[in-house]
Amino acid sequence: MLMTVKHVQPTSSFFASHPVFTVGEFAAARAGADLSARAIEALLAYHTKLGHVLRLRRGLYASVPADSSAWNFQADSFLVAAKIADDAVLAYHTALEFHGKAHSVHQRFLYLTRRASRPFSFRGARFRGLSFPAALKTRAAEQFGVRTFLRAGLDVRVTSLERTLVDVLDRPQFGGGWEEIWRSLESVEFFDLDQVIEYALLLDNATTVAKVGFYLEQHKTQLMVQEDHLRRLRKHRPRKPHYLSRTDRESGHLVPGWSLVIPEDVLERRWQEVA
Repeated sequence: MLMTVKHVQPTSSFFASHPVFTVGEFAAARAGADLSARAIEALLAYHTKLGHVLRLRRGLYASVPADSSAWNFQADSFLVAAKIADDAVLAYHTALEFHGKAHSVHQRFLYLTRRASRPFSFRGARFRGLSFPAALKTRAAEQFGVRTFLRAGLDVRVTSLERTLVDVLDRPQFGGGWEEIWRSLESVEFFDLDQVIEYALLLDNATTVAKVGFYLEQHKTQLMVQEDHLRRLRKHRPRKPHYLSRTDRESGHLVPGWSLVIPEDVLERRWQEVA
């Protein structure tokens, strides 16, 4: 009679290969040991006490390297955000930071998820989950422009630079404000403009389409924007003037070609005067 031998990954090996992990992942790695859920929790509590792991929040842990101390160890915040939900996608300013294109470093980490998730903080870093845009959920297109990268041996899903450009213009409160958005996006040397336009139209928001069109027109030479790119967007601009921001109706100059009221600071990029 053949006996089936269940393989159990050594705990130290699991910690070494999982800098951030969920209780579910740890339990799956220990499945061959036939441990109960309570035993799994007890085992993690034991390793937490020894300083091998840090409990970040319920169900989420970070492994502490052997040459580090648990009391001051800072887990990789990108990995933490990516592991909070099993469908998490790093987005908005966090995506700009991940791609190395953010003008400023923030301690707020944003991710998209289908599930409700309470914000939480850990050692100065703040994590917040946001819903996917309604238009994407309606079209089952939440994964449009999502890329997967390997970071410390773990998969991290992040919005592409093309999608991120549109996202931060669509919801500027999650991009760090207009100056931060402009300065960050201007550090990107190339965009696939067809992807930018396709995604902008997919969001089905005339104001967002106009904002994307305005940004591309303002950077026409740098980004090699063709008139056909702008024409495809102009067909979907608002019929009546809209403010650049839905929530902050700041006065400014009307740009008729896009039916947008643009604040003077943005229109003239005045922050460059004091750079």
